[in-house]
Amino acid sequence: MSYIQGETGEWEIVIGLEVHAQVISNAKLFSGSATDFGAAPNSQVSFVDAAFPGMLPVINERCIEQAVRTGLGLKAQINLHSVFDRKNYFYADLPQGYQISQFLQPIVGKGEIVLDLPDGTSRTVGITRLHLEQDAGKSLHDQHPAKTYIDLNRSGVALMEIVSEPDMRTSEEAGAYLRKLRSILRYLGTCDGNMEEGSMRCDVNVSVRKPGDAFGTRCEIKNVNSIRFVMAAIEYEARRQIEVIEEGGTIKQETRLWDTTKFVTRSMRSKEEAHDYRYFPDPDLLPLELDADWVEAIKQTLPELPDDKKARFIEDYKLSVYDAGVLVSERAKADYFETVAKGRDPKLASNWVTGELFGYLNKAGKEIEDSPVSAENLGGLIDLIADNTISGRIAKEVFDTMFETGEKAAAIVEKKGLRQVTDTSAIESAIDAVMTANADKVAEFRGGKDKLFGFFVGQVMKATQGKANPAMVNDILTAKLKG
Repeated sequence: MSYIQGETGEWEIVIGLEVHAQVISNAKLFSGSATDFGAAPNSQVSFVDAAFPGMLPVINERCIEQAVRTGLGLKAQINLHSVFDRKNYFYADLPQGYQISQFLQPIVGKGEIVLDLPDGTSRTVGITRLHLEQDAGKSLHDQHPAKTYIDLNRSGVALMEIVSEPDMRTSEEAGAYLRKLRSILRYLGTCDGNMEEGSMRCDVNVSVRKPGDAFGTRCEIKNVNSIRFVMAAIEYEARRQIEVIEEGGTIKQETRLWDTTKFVTRSMRSKEEAHDYRYFPDPDLLPLELDADWVEAIKQTLPELPDDKKARFIEDYKLSVYDAGVLVSERAKADYFETVAKGRDPKLASNWVTGELFGYLNKAGKEIEDSPVSAENLGGLIDLIADNTISGRIAKEVFDTMFETGEKAAAIVEKKGLRQVTDTSAIESAIDAVMTANADKVAEFRGGKDKLFGFFVGQVMKATQGKANPAMVNDILTAKLKG
């Protein structure tokens, strides 16, 4: 267990996360308006979204299906009976004066997520619930020096609020939770997880306590929009609370904001309780009744999820736990690897994908979907190594050109004349020339200076421009030096 050292001893952080994940659907939760990101302000707003009098909400079945799909992916209880409520509060960008949400009877109940931690251990975090709700609009304060503009494009967009149990104890665990949740959502195709576009946002609940004590008073940090900021906000807020308590103060339950420039949390308002929102069932919407067979049919369409895929990669491909975890973190990465590995040495395929390819993509700031080197072409490069057409060292040079140009490995090898030398007589000739030029070192080697072997290998590879087959060089050189 990881603790923070304070002036009065050790403290434990208690963390719970509320993630708002935008449902992938072509229309909003209760209207037919589009949900495209980046559209012109107020261009995707129906009379329902703008709360015109007399307009009635109509449930979008696709959003319900996506919520059920997500619940199944989280190994959660699917509630066949659920209720939409009105959550009453007043903001300029909330035209109705209330948000249609779910409270006492959500669509999805308890579930779990298994975290893969950097030290190789796993930890299970409980999911309290997943409920559906509509998003509010957006207030724009930077468009005019004296006015606030309102964009209602997001008003009515379907959100899944996924609430965790307070099971996390470090910022690293919170980061691992968000990465795993985002991975599951992307595998399921229910949310794209793009935090920079606002389609996945996080409210962070943080409290501190002495190890073994009851939970302390929590503060909620609203709308944090990156995993890095979530982790930084937890670290800052925990230390802030410890300082307040150790100086004799008390923590007030409140909502705070994360300042992304100063890396501090700031007080926003006292934390509302459920009764402050005056929840009651929405009179315009009947309770939602799901058919068990319909839920089962959705379950049958679930893809292989990260945990199952990881177990299969370890079992079928004999990959390490770490390598398998890296490869299944995103569905596109796993699919890419499987294409490369098909019919080839899976460990060699894994090394090239996680090492060379991921390194180049990271440096270029590209996602695997945008890789200039296709999975088929990387497989072709590995084939050239396997049949001794090129050496591993030359392969790295070829890969560099592949990444730059998108060309196939075989074409680059032919064009640049990079075929590996496997002609015994040519290798012997190069070795003889090196030994003649370094007769003094040959004598030293034969006198017991075995470490010079690496020097001779290097000289032969240099003489052959790296094209000589390394295994043949080693064998022939060993025989000649000891002869």
